[in-house]
Amino acid sequence: MNDITLLKRITVNPQIFGGKPIIRGIRIKVENILALLEQGMTPEEILAEYPDLEIEDIRGCLAYARALVANETVEAIDAEASR
Repeated sequence: MNDITLLKRITVNPQIFGGKPIIRGIRIKVENILALLEQGMTPEEILAEYPDLEIEDIRGCLAYARALVANETVEAIDAEASR
């Protein structure tokens, strides 16, 4: 599956979570999946926790994060401010 197809799995709806990116409109935030990966959960563990998800959804979250970073300038991040 290519990046464009993966990115189509990520949607934004101003009526859901204030317009934060979600997966296929099913009220699971991209942010939450990325946080679980950051905490060390495997994709298999995430899929067990969220049975409505598919492996392509997790890959879509990663593609979305990469696309955002690829289009940003590099700046110092204040770890305290981002929490």
